[in-house]
Amino acid sequence: MGSSAARQALLRVLRAVFVAVMMLSAVVTVAEGERFNKSSSKGAESGSGSSAAAAVVNDHDELDGGFSSLDGMLHWAIGHSDTDKLKETAKSVQSLSPDELEKRQMEIKELTDKLKMPSDAQLMQIAIDDLNNSSLPLEDHHRALQELLILVEPIDNANDLNKLGGLGVLMEELNHPDSDIRRVSAWILGKACQNNAVVQKQVLELGGVQKLIKMVYSTSPEEAIKAFFALSSLIRNNLAGQRLFYEEAGDQMLQNILINSSTDIRLQRKAISLIADLAEYQLEDVERTDHFFFSNPVLLKSIVDLTATTDIDLQEKALVAIKSLLELKTTEASIFEDLGGALERMRLQLQDLMSVEYHRDYAIDMEILRREVEVIFHRKHDKVIRVPT
Repeated sequence: MGSSAARQALLRVLRAVFVAVMMLSAVVTVAEGERFNKSSSKGAESGSGSSAAAAVVNDHDELDGGFSSLDGMLHWAIGHSDTDKLKETAKSVQSLSPDELEKRQMEIKELTDKLKMPSDAQLMQIAIDDLNNSSLPLEDHHRALQELLILVEPIDNANDLNKLGGLGVLMEELNHPDSDIRRVSAWILGKACQNNAVVQKQVLELGGVQKLIKMVYSTSPEEAIKAFFALSSLIRNNLAGQRLFYEEAGDQMLQNILINSSTDIRLQRKAISLIADLAEYQLEDVERTDHFFFSNPVLLKSIVDLTATTDIDLQEKALVAIKSLLELKTTEASIFEDLGGALERMRLQLQDLMSVEYHRDYAIDMEILRREVEVIFHRKHDKVIRVPT
């Protein structure tokens, strides 16, 4: 089933089986409900229609097309059936003997077994085959990518992606002339790589770092952001990926993002967060000395310059990154050009913010972080200062 037509045929079969199961289940459920009502105390009021139907007739929680269980599907079927016809059919079921009723229930079970959806791996294979089918219209390729975007969420599915030929296809889609195809393909790769050393290794071997760095330079902000997400997922907690990132001038890419005033602010936030994460990762291995591009003075100056940004989120991320970078043994304080002056300017700015009630909590938290950075910075210069309490 590698085509859109095959998928539609599959869905038609599933819908037909679904309707048969749900209608039969609904009739038996209503019949059992009627029997219960008749055998209950005389003072009990069942209201109009069966209690089973009334209980779910206004249940719209499952109308988005997804059902958490067979019970959810059954309730939906009862609630959206003709109540009079359902009751009429239920009356005939009430006359069935226990053995006959058990036989009907066995029929329901058999039909329910047929209702089983294809496995995630089968659905992924259908989507991958569609992406490989160049004769399909572009909209089918978009749909297949959207399906994969959901299916790769579980780690087991992400691990199956390469076995099914999906990683190679997605890498090819990064070269597609359609920007949305490239964007979603990168998004899927990023999701599959997150905290997954197996998929990271596979994507690295397919040249993922080189392709994604090139894609980050896209003139489309959305495409660049998703490519950066994929790149970050690929090299986080992955030393081999970080080495390749450095060899492919990843520090230059980060530098360009941070110093270019026209860069989308979302991309700048992601860039500074990645720098902080990479520094934190390297801090965990105190024996390592290959700290790659953290000796790049232009890049480090661009981080310091962000302490003066008007975007408070970006400003905080820059300060967090500086703290982690200063804590690296190989980082010299002198390489942070004008950090001392930047920290003093930030102190004055935060003092002003503290007088504004709306910003006070943020300013207090930022001042605590700023002081921590200041202490580390001066310690690097062998100047121990007393921090005011």
